[in-house]
Amino acid sequence: MWKNNHKNSTIILASRSPRRVELLKQIGLDCEIYPADIDESQLPNESPVQYVLRLAQEKATACASMLPREYLNYPILAADTTVALSDLVLGKPVDDDDARDMLGKLSAGTHQVHTAVALSFNGELEVLLSSTNVEMMTLSTEQIEQYIATGDHRDKAGSYGIQGLAGAWVKKIEGSYTGVMGLPIYETAALLRKHRIITI
Repeated sequence: MWKNNHKNSTIILASRSPRRVELLKQIGLDCEIYPADIDESQLPNESPVQYVLRLAQEKATACASMLPREYLNYPILAADTTVALSDLVLGKPVDDDDARDMLGKLSAGTHQVHTAVALSFNGELEVLLSSTNVEMMTLSTEQIEQYIATGDHRDKAGSYGIQGLAGAWVKKIEGSYTGVMGLPIYETAALLRKHRIITI
């Protein structure tokens, strides 16, 4: 599987997300975690797609600048996910009230989940995008409160995770389930395959 000078299947992941770690293990990769802490503010007039593409690339670049010498030649993978209602970006909630507001907006409608994945390797930086439509059922105030009480909304774009309790609210998706989770496996594997990091 591993097609460069390394003797193992390890990449650098510019993220703290345990979901991304598990998804990479699904395709046989282990990770060294070096999260990139960057300013994630949306720029004026920046669309949700432009926003996630920019952040994924900035995270990969920031991670590359901080790596210890022994990891300088390793592939770096970064990703960014946002939930969008048309041009409105719903990021990670700042508090429970923010999460309540987001979930109320998502109730009984269709929203988009955009995830960009960037690979920095051998002096090249490349990014791919996954966009998925997610249709959510009508949520009662009680359901939202019960969900908030679990804490499952914290640190998740749009204040929910499809792989957790909120998966019971999703009526239909059109696109990538793993993209909604935070790392689209098809696009990620395509980047890694192109650079001969994996062969599957």
